[in-house]
Amino acid sequence: MRPILTHPLMSLIALIALWQLAAMAAATPVLPSPAAVGRVLVAEIRSGQLPYHLGITLARLAVSFVLAMGLGSGIGILLGRNRSLDRFFDSWLVLFLNVPALVTIILCYLWFGLVEGAAIVAVVINKLPNVIVVLREGTRALDRELLEMAEVYRFGRIKTLRHVIWPQLYPFVITAARTGLALIWKIILVVELLGRSNGMGYQLHLFFQTFDVSAILAYAIAFVIVVQLIEFAILKPLDRHARRWQR
Repeated sequence: MRPILTHPLMSLIALIALWQLAAMAAATPVLPSPAAVGRVLVAEIRSGQLPYHLGITLARLAVSFVLAMGLGSGIGILLGRNRSLDRFFDSWLVLFLNVPALVTIILCYLWFGLVEGAAIVAVVINKLPNVIVVLREGTRALDRELLEMAEVYRFGRIKTLRHVIWPQLYPFVITAARTGLALIWKIILVVELLGRSNGMGYQLHLFFQTFDVSAILAYAIAFVIVVQLIEFAILKPLDRHARRWQR
């Protein structure tokens, strides 16, 4: 039997209990109790507002995620395989890695206007350098002896990619995907807060203006639950699948 202190459910219960004690001690609307936040969460779901805005944000997340992972993986593998290109673009990567997300978002809105395309571009630009770096390092770490063996046995490009290169790169792709998911949804909230008229970030901005802390926490919890479901239902199984060849 798993010890109590290592059980995730007990950890969650302890966190909620601590939250309840803090709310009782503060006795202020600025720190509502878990029950108060739960009531707001249920009310927002029943009204349809939370599912609507959550769906909008998840749609933006999906589009941005696919674009960033696709472009970043291709560029990262190319830089990892070509040293000349890697040296040429390395300073570009350092630059974009250190540009604050807020600056990129504001510039995209100024250049392209307050449109959906500008929001997506801003998110992709912020995530792209991270994916490139992870896949570049993964490509550099490819086992040269396995590649030489594939060449000796005349695997061909498709077979080499499928049976030699992809199994080694797959864990790096999953790593980029997991970190990317956590980063992208945070950026999307800022994008929606600054320049969209719907989505979770837009709703959080409205609640901030009315000092509705219960609603802010309710929406935040709803989004965290969805992201955790994606993590446990999709990313963790893929991660286990990625590492099965190492056993």
